[in-house]
Amino acid sequence: MGSLATEKTVTGWAARDATGHLSPYNYTIRKTGPEDVVVKVLYCGICHTDIHQAKNHLGASKYPMVPGHEVVGEVVEVGPEVTKYRAGDVVGVGVIVGCCRECHPCKANVEQYCNKRIWSYNDVYTDGRPTQGGFASAIIVDQKFVVKIPAGLAPEQAAPLLCAGVTVYSPLKHFGLMSPGLRGGILGLGGVGHMGVKVAKSMGHHVTVISSSGKKRAEAMDDLGADAYLVSSDAAEMAAAADSLDYIIDTVPVHHPLEPYLALLKLDGKLILMGVINQPLSFISPMVMLGRKSITGSFIGSMAETEEVLQFCVDKGLTSQIEVVKMDYVNQALERLERNDVRYRFVVDVAGSNIDDAPAA
Repeated sequence: MGSLATEKTVTGWAARDATGHLSPYNYTIRKTGPEDVVVKVLYCGICHTDIHQAKNHLGASKYPMVPGHEVVGEVVEVGPEVTKYRAGDVVGVGVIVGCCRECHPCKANVEQYCNKRIWSYNDVYTDGRPTQGGFASAIIVDQKFVVKIPAGLAPEQAAPLLCAGVTVYSPLKHFGLMSPGLRGGILGLGGVGHMGVKVAKSMGHHVTVISSSGKKRAEAMDDLGADAYLVSSDAAEMAAAADSLDYIIDTVPVHHPLEPYLALLKLDGKLILMGVINQPLSFISPMVMLGRKSITGSFIGSMAETEEVLQFCVDKGLTSQIEVVKMDYVNQALERLERNDVRYRFVVDVAGSNIDDAPAA
């Protein structure tokens, strides 16, 4: 990897334009700073956000772009002021790699809400260098944004927890929804949704999976252990379930109506939005007013919550359900993810893909 005083050349798989097609790409990462951790990437999960960014769905993509923000790797080098990590540690890096450290969210240890947060990729560091993600042989990250992977958690299993896992854990904790006996709904059974079922069940909740068809009923109930399954297109089923849920975690990443799901909530129930959608959502105000219901949102989790959810999964024996692929399959995996053809999270075996040997532009 070179010395602390030199930049390092790495190979990543990058999108060059809004087609989103990824191919090998050589670039340099910065010299190792005092608080930097250099990580050899072992595994990286694939998130629906990677599609949004690679294909410029949100209108702010910069190319070349190396996606990937569910990164698990081995520490190969640390700066002189790094105290928490040393070479050989297995660590994780999630969605953000920087913040201002001075604003209210930063001082409250919810740095994911800092208005000057720096994304793991498709962003720039304060020195103007572009950030690049985990579909690469190595990354360099400030120690604040690195978490240790606990013993007992396989690295490939840990990858989705750095985004999907903490994304469902954080709002349940923040909104006081961790008590046993609550009744929760999980809308959408993808990468985030399947972790929602697992985490909520482990907290002792009665969990209903809500989907647009009955196709996933068996996997929701038999494989993931959901207590009930609700088909949102079945008016009779939806009517029978009215006023029955304390919360709904809405993971759907495309435009959809809110009113059918607001009707499912009890008094003071919460609809928690998690899907990244680039169109306005709408509802009529009595749907909220007449039950003192809330429509709210939550974004990933803090570094502290990321550490918590990793340990929570170890303590509860939870694993994410994944399909491991090599990097040369990543474009097919993104296509399959876009049509929801994965159960439930792709994880790229980066270290096992010999990406340094691929011809790169």
